[in-house]
Amino acid sequence: MALSLLKPHLKNILGKSVATKYLIIESDDWGSIRMPSLAVRKRLQAAGINLGKGEAGRYNRTDTLASAEDLEALFDTLAKFEDRQGNPPVVTAVSLVANPDFDRIREDRFSRYHYEPFTDTLRRYRREDALRLWRQGMEAKLFVPEFHAREHLNVPVWMRMLQNGDIATRMGFDLGCWGFLVHTPYQISYQASFDLERKEDLDSHREALESGLRLFAAIHGYSASFLVPPNGPFPRALEQTSAHMGIGYIGASKVQVEPLGQGKHRKRLHWLGQKNRFQQRYLTRNAFFEPNAPGQDWVQSCLNEIEHAFLWRKPAVISSHRTNYIGSLDEENRTNSLKKLSELLAAVLKKWPDVEFITSTELGQLIDGGDVR
Repeated sequence: MALSLLKPHLKNILGKSVATKYLIIESDDWGSIRMPSLAVRKRLQAAGINLGKGEAGRYNRTDTLASAEDLEALFDTLAKFEDRQGNPPVVTAVSLVANPDFDRIREDRFSRYHYEPFTDTLRRYRREDALRLWRQGMEAKLFVPEFHAREHLNVPVWMRMLQNGDIATRMGFDLGCWGFLVHTPYQISYQASFDLERKEDLDSHREALESGLRLFAAIHGYSASFLVPPNGPFPRALEQTSAHMGIGYIGASKVQVEPLGQGKHRKRLHWLGQKNRFQQRYLTRNAFFEPNAPGQDWVQSCLNEIEHAFLWRKPAVISSHRTNYIGSLDEENRTNSLKKLSELLAAVLKKWPDVEFITSTELGQLIDGGDVR
């Protein structure tokens, strides 16, 4: 049998099985700036800054801070559907709680890093009305924030590049962004918050993790239970820190990169429900719905992945990034993606009327509680 036919089965063999058809939607990046505006994008393009192509480029084409209109349109779409328990589909909003404070960093002549809560970022971008929608979504259990990182930024790497006067990095800084391709030591992405250039950067990452989780609780009124490290890399040394701060569940790819510093990495295998030495459980994704990415029928491909998950008695854990649902830079992007999301949810409920919509944290709690075999 061809590997392409075996792959959907192989990725669902390992891990805990569940007695119910659970569907989880995990959506990363909420709260981060990414591309501030169309005007900024045009200036970066004119300067020859590498904004990426294909999969990488779609974020800089469409992704920015969610507006009230973005959130309202997403919630209206979700609210049209309900499972057999009467619950609507719920987005586990894997979110950032801060962004760089560009003014204070500039005032300190790039000698120190400063950040601002994402709530202040929204006010600065005149999108404070989006905060009301965040709360409404939480109250209606359509949109439940969990933790991505303090900011979607590798602070030590970025600050050293700024201090060294890298032209592209400084231009992005002046325009209020960083999410593009730059030649950094060991090709570390600015977006990979916990990747490790130097071993001593662990102290900075540890502080960012602790302060970010405290800020999450202050903003949202509860402590985060679920962490998904941005872009994947996550030093094993940070597991203890996250466990101490109340993280019981970590989202990871089935083969995760553990950075060791100085360009060295180690691959780690994960499966659904796997426990680490601090009794945290790993939750792995097995379906993908990225309708603004080119090249495939995302409704059908996601349905196929859900089918394989349920065939192996696994929950269907769908990855679907914020970029799909943002209309501020391109309104058609939001409209088209929400149309496809409606098609997907309608097809799911028609094919599996006994499906149940839950959050990532609820999945972890069900595994902890024994609703598995």
